[in-house]
Amino acid sequence: MASFKETTGGRLLYGLWWLVDGSRRLVFNLIWLALLAALLWGLLQGGGPRLKPRTTLVLDIQGSIVEQRIDSARGSLLGRVSGQDDDQAVLHELVGAIDHAAHDEQISQALLLLDDLHGAGPATLHEVAAAIDRFKAAGKPVYAWGSGYDQRQYYLAAHASRVWMHPLGSMMVVGYGGQRDYYKDLLDRVGVTVNVFREGKYKNAYESFTAAGPSPETQESDHALYDSLWASWTGAVEAARKQPAGSIAQSIDSLPASLVDGAGGDAAKWAVAQHWVDGLKTFDEVRTALAASGARDAENKTFRQIDWTQYLGRIKPRTGEDAVGVIVAAGSIGDGRAGRGSIGGLSTAELIRKAREDEHIKALVLRVDSPGGSVYGSELIRRELALTRKAGKPVVVSMGDVAASGGYWIATASDEIIADAATITGSIGVIAMLPTAQGLYDKLSLHSAGVTTTWLGSAYDPRQGMDPRYAQMVQSGVDHDYAEFKARVAKARKTTPEAIDAIAQGRVWSGADALKNGLVDKLGSYQDALDAAARRGGLGGRYRIEYLEVAPGRFAQLLRRLQAGLGLDGLDGYAGAAAPWQALLGTLGLAGPGSAQALADLGWLARVTQQPQRPFLALAHCLCAPP
Repeated sequence: MASFKETTGGRLLYGLWWLVDGSRRLVFNLIWLALLAALLWGLLQGGGPRLKPRTTLVLDIQGSIVEQRIDSARGSLLGRVSGQDDDQAVLHELVGAIDHAAHDEQISQALLLLDDLHGAGPATLHEVAAAIDRFKAAGKPVYAWGSGYDQRQYYLAAHASRVWMHPLGSMMVVGYGGQRDYYKDLLDRVGVTVNVFREGKYKNAYESFTAAGPSPETQESDHALYDSLWASWTGAVEAARKQPAGSIAQSIDSLPASLVDGAGGDAAKWAVAQHWVDGLKTFDEVRTALAASGARDAENKTFRQIDWTQYLGRIKPRTGEDAVGVIVAAGSIGDGRAGRGSIGGLSTAELIRKAREDEHIKALVLRVDSPGGSVYGSELIRRELALTRKAGKPVVVSMGDVAASGGYWIATASDEIIADAATITGSIGVIAMLPTAQGLYDKLSLHSAGVTTTWLGSAYDPRQGMDPRYAQMVQSGVDHDYAEFKARVAKARKTTPEAIDAIAQGRVWSGADALKNGLVDKLGSYQDALDAAARRGGLGGRYRIEYLEVAPGRFAQLLRRLQAGLGLDGLDGYAGAAAPWQALLGTLGLAGPGSAQALADLGWLARVTQQPQRPFLALAHCLCAPP
């Protein structure tokens, strides 16, 4: 009797399986060979052919400018192999390329392309703009071109030697601030109660869930913050464009009359008349102009150029010297381990310990871009920084776009805090949120019951009301954490907890106002922080910088990225948590493109109930982001 494999059907199935298995191996082998070929080519080329004179550095900034590359689907291996950009420009790499090119004899000018810049906070923009100014100070012009400019794009363009825009382009500069959703009435309607425990009258992280509108304290804080940021933006742009103070406000206040009557509705012509741009050009005209001011690339019929990401690969890192160590603390703070682009209490503490034990690292810069998070995770990091200082290695904190709440907690263990004028910082306060849905269960005629051996067993269950004794315990824990927070800040700033309480209360401040209140030591750039650390560490004017970060995952991480590349990652691990709230929005007729912010906000309600490590989670988090 013939085996199944020898039958016609068996041979067919066996052949199909061989084809599928062989195709799979072929695809992965081709990817692997492509990677090896690219590596060998790079080694053999030694950074590529030599640059020719009068080359233009093209600063085509894609996606968001970030402090640290974020591990995500967009950073997947498949995306890189297929030539797709991962939409992340790392700040220190971008600034490093501009600064290096400023002193490269082969680079004669730069072209700034900003159409695809979609994300960057004010402090980040200040760092890039300062690098553009240094490039110009070296005697090299910078030209900016865009099909149009939004507010963050124009901030960088304004620092160029010449600003050009497409004849059909327009400007979109609207200032800071805006509307946000408040969910109390909605949650009351569906029977959900949000129990918030806080210390600090300005600690408004969960106000959206407990009020139908902003509190007077929120209005006060927001007005002060946004006015400070807007003054910083307009002052810098007017100075860069050599325009009188107040000219931007006058241009905006003149609308719509100056657009309708003065420019016939032509937004591009209006921008020229207001001296926001210098001229209107199509991109082929830009190519012609740059070929004339730089050098022509006859083969490609354009101007001689190199993209900044390619140029970055030509910069040889310095090795073998004593260094300033840099650790980036970017993202929300958790307790355990986290990948790049987020902060884990354990993993970040391990990096600090590694820097402390490295004999070649003489000082440490902690670059903070975080709205905070777990109190426990923040304290793990602060403790390691304190031990580093005790071991004789100075620590300087450099604040980026946001260094608030837990982001400020970790900054207290430093020798010096340097912030940008537009950094969002402070928010010294503690909050906890525990939602209950007893009313929702009643509306649905659902009931829950059971037996527990102690009253704590059922003291907090989202399906039922909260036991008042448990609420007292939670508030007591929040009070204790706030007292600890103020004590650490008071010790670091050499004052009293009472004095800190007056400027704390969960209120956020701009960097400029934080300096006035004594929460930071000086205003300055990331480079200022590096120089301060080098000086404190006894290093000379030329010193090496060593970045320490969590190592990318190996094969397991590769598989995860391949999965992400296929779109299977969900909502960054929170798909299950957000799904009930998405269903709720659909039931209420609120689902759709406009519900993204509501879904993100309500996702917090689901996630805060999923904290297995402790009965409740006290957060030092401002729930704020750079505008």
